[in-house]
Amino acid sequence: MPWNDNANPGPWGSPPKDPGKDDNGGARRPGPGGGGRGPGGPRRPGGGGSGGPGGPNIDFDAFARDAQDRLRNFFGGPGGVKPGAVAAVAGAAVALWALSGLYVVQPDQEGVVTTFGAYSRSATPGLRYHLPAPFESVEKVSVTTLNRVDIGGVTDASAPEESLMLTGDENIVDLQFSVQWRVKSASDYVFNLADRDAVVKSVAESAMREVVGKTPLAPILSNGRGQVQSQARILMQSILDSYRAGVEVVDVQIRNSDPPGPVVAAYRDLQKAKQDAESSINEAQAESARQRQAAIGYSEQVVREAEGESARFNSVYEQYRLAPGVTRDRLYIETMQRVLSKSNKVVIDSKGASAPIILPPDVFRPRAGAASAVTVDGQPRLSTGSAGVSR
Repeated sequence: MPWNDNANPGPWGSPPKDPGKDDNGGARRPGPGGGGRGPGGPRRPGGGGSGGPGGPNIDFDAFARDAQDRLRNFFGGPGGVKPGAVAAVAGAAVALWALSGLYVVQPDQEGVVTTFGAYSRSATPGLRYHLPAPFESVEKVSVTTLNRVDIGGVTDASAPEESLMLTGDENIVDLQFSVQWRVKSASDYVFNLADRDAVVKSVAESAMREVVGKTPLAPILSNGRGQVQSQARILMQSILDSYRAGVEVVDVQIRNSDPPGPVVAAYRDLQKAKQDAESSINEAQAESARQRQAAIGYSEQVVREAEGESARFNSVYEQYRLAPGVTRDRLYIETMQRVLSKSNKVVIDSKGASAPIILPPDVFRPRAGAASAVTVDGQPRLSTGSAGVSR
């Protein structure tokens, strides 16, 4: 080859023959100047001779001229271009162009191969090949990475507007949430979405507004967040599937939900009033239940007593029917005992001629556990007062 041609001296071929050596590699013969490295010795393009006290001198002009000569000889010299040289250059260019179609798909990626811009096929992880440009091209998409979109919060200048939502009971809530998503279909993701993050964010905000618009404020602020998150995720997935976006919504997480800043104090007062009202209602309901139970118990007691009195009366009536006089006297005596046991009593002899004796009031006070009766002429009588006398 021309670049391996040692006929000419230069930096890439054999060095020029030393005039002090013969062609058979014999010993160097001294030149006219005496020494082999004297001023009369050969000068190589890259380093020259020792050259004197100033050190080695590099002849760049000679180096450039030598390179031009070699390139000129490679392409045919002054007489024209060699066909073999053109074929070699063309073959190398074609080989490099063909090798440009090699590519590697990582384990967490999926390749989308297009032919003249149209979808051709999907490429799995590994070393793959496609026709070089401009026939085919490939776009690699990560299908395992979890992407995140935040709605509301300090990371976005428009957060105060996008996080304010109207609830189902016509209240306003400042709702900040995050959406985690990943690619489930690389071909749909590449061809059907232009600004992917913006589309996912718009769908997330729209779905959350729809769900919040059907939900009262209280569940959103308390224990109803889980249901709101679940409904929003399902609605988001439905909308993205209708777009054929190739996106899977993994999770929706509400980070914060509060009333708007200017009405926080009023809302807290309202919540406190509601809690007080609920507490009063609960206490009233508990008292009502207690009174109801007491009334039910009292009614059952009265019914049982009435039933017992009825059974007793029937029993007494049977005795009265068998012996009316004896039964009448017994009933009279029992009644007088029950009545007179709770009143002051004076017992006198109706046949006596002596004047009545005046006793102090303490005498007429009933004693605990003492029961007595007033008898006149051997018959019990009811006293009308503490100082009076029944006749």
